[in-house]
Amino acid sequence: MGLLKGIDPILTADLLWVLRAMGHGDRLAIVDCNFPAAQVAKSTVTGKDPIILTVPLPQAVSAICELLPLDYFEESSVFYMAPQDGVAMPPEGNAVIDELKSAIATVSSPDVSIAPVERFQFYEEAKKCFAIVQTLERRPYGNAILVKGVIGPDGKDLKPN
Repeated sequence: MGLLKGIDPILTADLLWVLRAMGHGDRLAIVDCNFPAAQVAKSTVTGKDPIILTVPLPQAVSAICELLPLDYFEESSVFYMAPQDGVAMPPEGNAVIDELKSAIATVSSPDVSIAPVERFQFYEEAKKCFAIVQTLERRPYGNAILVKGVIGPDGKDLKPN
């Protein structure tokens, strides 16, 4: 595998193809190692096997968001898996979600809206995604969906006025 200047080496050729092939409004699921990625990936737009990244969720999201514009025209452009009603988020889950939010704020913008999606609904939303990226994240609820936005004429994320 060859490296490219300015592109994080964890971003594989398959993932770069997916990011380039996605259009405005398409969604990308980035999931933990316990997520049923192979099964869910069959229902995605590409229908291909999940792309495997051997890093934790926050590192994967950070590298992906260096290239992928987020959709600032949506109420939320990042979603994370949350427990179903009556189940408390474990401390490790809170930690991974806090790191996800920090990664998004660092590489995108602090005004990106990040919203929870109940666990079983998250599985259904992941099936509608363009593709699945599976990480080596082992903490519970280490799953996110990113909504692709638009790159404006100036080469930056397009935002509403």
